[in-house]
Amino acid sequence: MNSKKKFIWIGLIAAFVIAGIFSPFASSSPDGLEKVGEDIGFIEWAQDNIVAALIPDYLFPGIAHEGIATAIAGIIGVLLTFLFLYSIGKFMVPKSKVKEGTKV
Repeated sequence: MNSKKKFIWIGLIAAFVIAGIFSPFASSSPDGLEKVGEDIGFIEWAQDNIVAALIPDYLFPGIAHEGIATAIAGIIGVLLTFLFLYSIGKFMVPKSKVKEGTKV
């Protein structure tokens, strides 16, 4: 395994561990924009989501224990983010380098 792949795997595993262990301890207080909306009073103007969230309120549906549901949501978030960014990275590699067999 080359150093680039090793670095990616170590980073991915670290992100999974951090998301799985620390996400249940995240603050349940509203985020900055939501807090300002409550303070100023424009939160009432908020509209319902156009599309339903995959993991609403960062709790994986169907899991009764809130800490475990949050940890699973964090791990899934890391996985989806990694897959999205990896796909973009693969798409951005010039085709000439792929054809030449150059490792990127």
